[in-house]
Amino acid sequence: MHFVRTHPARIYAVAVAALALVAHYVPELPSALVLGLVAAVLGTGEAVQRTEDRKTADSAGAGEADGHQAAA
Repeated sequence: MHFVRTHPARIYAVAVAALALVAHYVPELPSALVLGLVAAVLGTGEAVQRTEDRKTADSAGAGEADGHQAAA
């Protein structure tokens, strides 16, 4: 579980790539199923982006608390 919390964007990228390959190489899949998965992937992408934004904000806040400020 620690790996998932540490690298959500990487896991998301692999999952999306696998979904794209399956959708391309298995044309028998119903289009409604593929479209439903695409909608779910978009929602998951938003969650991953929010997680990455939170990690960035936390690390920026920790740098300021330690007396290290980014150059403007």
